[in-house]
Amino acid sequence: MATIPTHVHLQPAQREFLEQQAKLRGTNVSAEVRSSIDLYRAGVDSMAELELLDFATRKAKDDLDATLATLDAGQRRAKAFFAEIEAIKAGSPS
Repeated sequence: MATIPTHVHLQPAQREFLEQQAKLRGTNVSAEVRSSIDLYRAGVDSMAELELLDFATRKAKDDLDATLATLDAGQRRAKAFFAEIEAIKAGSPS
């Protein structure tokens, strides 16, 4: 694909970030800028993405908390069951 030379003014931190991303991905700054523009054109919005990530994280925490509560209840029932078995073996039902 043909490219058009374009002059863009970046803040130092922006340029540094693009250079780091390019190094990580084995590309160059121009490719990173084009990729960012493509994402922007596709409607990828960082705030929307962060909101979705936040929602998913909170949902995952709620699900994990519910799973932990279920496991804790099961462990309590299992301990009570095994205590009752031990009591029966000892000849003194609880």
